[in-house]
Amino acid sequence: MRICPAQPHDLAKLLAFRQEAAAWLSRLGTDQWQRPYPSDKLLATIEAGEVFMVRDGDVTAATITLTPEAERGLWTEEELREPSLFINKLTVARTHAGQNLGGRLLDWAADRGYRVGAKWVRLDAWTTNIALQSYYLRHGFVHVRTVRQGVAVNGGPRVSGWLAQRATASVKHGFEDDTRLLGGR
Repeated sequence: MRICPAQPHDLAKLLAFRQEAAAWLSRLGTDQWQRPYPSDKLLATIEAGEVFMVRDGDVTAATITLTPEAERGLWTEEELREPSLFINKLTVARTHAGQNLGGRLLDWAADRGYRVGAKWVRLDAWTTNIALQSYYLRHGFVHVRTVRQGVAVNGGPRVSGWLAQRATASVKHGFEDDTRLLGGR
């Protein structure tokens, strides 16, 4: 499997991917991702080179957004001064569930962060999805705090404010990496 940058023509596929994940999450009893994500915001992150897709042949198996920009109102000014990358919208296709693709993507993010000089990979998870929070803890993340104040990117109250971080490190993730690092490396 290889990881590569998403392209603008992947927008519809990524939005459908999110809808598939939202339906699965709903069946699990969580309200996570039930509000549609703004397509213009997703397209902007694709065009900024921050969205990546795992391809299994011609099939998209997973996606992750990895950005140097934190969502406003989550991290303190002191934390924001520490070099970090922020993980968003990690999604694995149901056809590829149970293959540790999510764990490997978290390792890839930690490795990529290490290679660009970041100290941390950070994320904000759904505040009511305890299973997801436990998943991140099992993958080396440490809970920092939970933020419930503010407005979500896609409108309405903040629902994704369980903050966690993991130190970056040189990690073997097993993907064929077809991405470029910031600065063209």
